Amino acid sequence: MDNFLQSSLFEDSLPEMITEPRKSQKFLRNKALPENLPEFRVIRSSRRKRSISALRQNGIIEIHIPDRMSRKDEIAVIPEMIEIVLRREAKNRSSDEVLATMANELLTTYLPDFHERPTAITWRSMRERWGSCTTSDGTIRISLRLNGAPDYVVGCVLIHELIHLRVPGHGKDFHEYLARYPERERAEAFLEGFEAGLSALPDLT
Repeated sequence: MDNFLQSSLFEDSLPEMITEPRKSQKFLRNKALPENLPEFRVIRSSRRKRSISALRQNGIIEIHIPDRMSRKDEIAVIPEMIEIVLRREAKNRSSDEVLATMANELLTTYLPDFHERPTAITWRSMRERWGSCTTSDGTIRISLRLNGAPDYVVGCVLIHELIHLRVPGHGKDFHEYLARYPERERAEAFLEGFEAGLSALPDLT
């Protein structure tokens, strides 16, 4: 299996940067919370009086609450705000079919000499890679964190994995195929910036 790691090779649509002061940033681990919640952090702000908001930033759901909110109310609001974010993402998320269509276009345009075809392409929750390809069965997975990223970025990750259907490693042949993608440098710069944002987050452990 080949994995497109964040650290290897290398949102127009990234979530908007938050400019208000962050008095407290912490990851919560509390028995009162439901199990199997996605990764999140609560950010308290003295500038907030009543409003509560939530968005996903660099793969983590951020929940912004007033500094004066009680711990009890904080625990109660976390699952509600996470659910709002997940519903919003599900509504806006492109489907596996969109990936399949994009793959066909990439193969036709940039890899017309390829007879290899993926057996399945799916979005998958992955923390340490942008994409992966299992060459033994032809399945390709793209990180859910890139769902909603610009098409040229998703296309770069996708063509990377499509090339692995023929070329297992990252040698000369691989890079010659990848060089056919005209937005490669732009996409790699985007991914490097996204990765830098992830590395700047507090340790989850």
